[in-house]
Amino acid sequence: MSDDDDDFMQDSDPDQYDFEYEDDDDEQGGDVDIENKYYNAKQMKVDSPEEAIDEFLGVPALEPEKGDWGFKGLKQAIKLEFKMKRYDKAIEHYQELLTYVKSAITRNYSEKSINNMLDFIEKAAEDDEAYRCMEKFYSLTLESFQSTNNERLWLKTNTKLAKLWLDQKDYSRLTDKFRELHRACQREDGTDDPSKGTYALEVYALEIEMYSRMRNNKRLKALYQRALKVRSAVPHPKVMGTIRECGGKMHMSEENWKEAQSDFFESFRLYDEAGSLLRIQVLKYLVLTTMLMGSNINPFDSQETKPYRDDYRIAAMTQLVDAYQRDDIHRYEDILQKNKDLLADPFIAENIDEVTRNMRTKAVLKLVAPYTRFHMSFISKQLSISIPEVQDILGFLIMDKKLRGRINQSNGTVEIESSADMDRVHAMAQWNSAVQSLSRTILNSGEGFRLEETQFLTDVVGLVSESTGGRRKPSRAPGR
Repeated sequence: MSDDDDDFMQDSDPDQYDFEYEDDDDEQGGDVDIENKYYNAKQMKVDSPEEAIDEFLGVPALEPEKGDWGFKGLKQAIKLEFKMKRYDKAIEHYQELLTYVKSAITRNYSEKSINNMLDFIEKAAEDDEAYRCMEKFYSLTLESFQSTNNERLWLKTNTKLAKLWLDQKDYSRLTDKFRELHRACQREDGTDDPSKGTYALEVYALEIEMYSRMRNNKRLKALYQRALKVRSAVPHPKVMGTIRECGGKMHMSEENWKEAQSDFFESFRLYDEAGSLLRIQVLKYLVLTTMLMGSNINPFDSQETKPYRDDYRIAAMTQLVDAYQRDDIHRYEDILQKNKDLLADPFIAENIDEVTRNMRTKAVLKLVAPYTRFHMSFISKQLSISIPEVQDILGFLIMDKKLRGRINQSNGTVEIESSADMDRVHAMAQWNSAVQSLSRTILNSGEGFRLEETQFLTDVVGLVSESTGGRRKPSRAPGR
């Protein structure tokens, strides 16, 4: 945001986002000396900021009564002081600035100006002292506008304060603030006020983000479902992007990959619409979820994601999903080794292990397919993983009946049972059961067999029983 007066107007109305307004300084009348002093100070801002501050602070003293020029001079001085880390002076002059809003300037102009001032310091804050100053600005604003009954600015300022506390992880104060904001967005009977739906969604987004960080999925899910039911709002896409992103993380923790993929895609689309850089981060989550789903659909095939396929910020994830879908374990491991910065994101670091395990499990199955007996050290060497991990994967495969075999821990070998033999034994057992059932049915419901038919059926049952591992009893002719 530039320093020119009110610069860009943001969030001035629940139904307006990203519209820009500028103070109409050139069209404002005023004393020539005051006007000259103000514009002279503006010329000095870049090269001599300290002198510019003195000039701006001299403007209010030239006005016989508080007016527009004094208000503008104070705004410019406060911004420069904040930039130069003169936080105490900035707070002192902001208090003076707030005295203008009750009578010296119009309500709409003061609201836009104060809101833009708060946006400016929010973006310019870089250290703890700046955040302390920012919190003081919010407190002074709430005190000042409480008497003017400006509910819209009260909601906006409190939402900004909640965001500051969220960044500071001050969850105890934040919980109380959310209760206060929810009450402000409700009618007297406790139901949601449709006219404040946009503010309610902003509060939901911040509260959902808090519970996502706290890993309180029970509370998060309840808020997430309530937020998606709000229909009376026209929210900023970034607000809905936050809600969908946290929803995706919630689904991931429940291993509900399909719903997670849907939420991450929506979050990416919304962040992209808002022009937020968070779209890159969420696109990585979308790719991660695609791998966890075991899907063969490339996440970059959609119209929305295709432009980012070759983006350098997403290149490592693109290569990773390609290796995953090709079942190329060596390339997959190589990409992870060369791009350790991927693990700098705690969410990716937490979930990539599951993807890696899936890759290694598929690699083990593929590797042992031709063998009936092998050493676990062979797998360990081929995949560059430890023997305990090999044993863990093999144990999982055997328990999951994806591999028929036995692990001999004493000598580190694995013996695989022939699937063809097992299938043949299983089929013959089913045949034996069917023939015996047929025999009982006919003997019980019919007139019986002739001697030669009975002998034939007995021989068949005996042969089937012998082929499946049983012993054949010698047949005897009836009457002997």
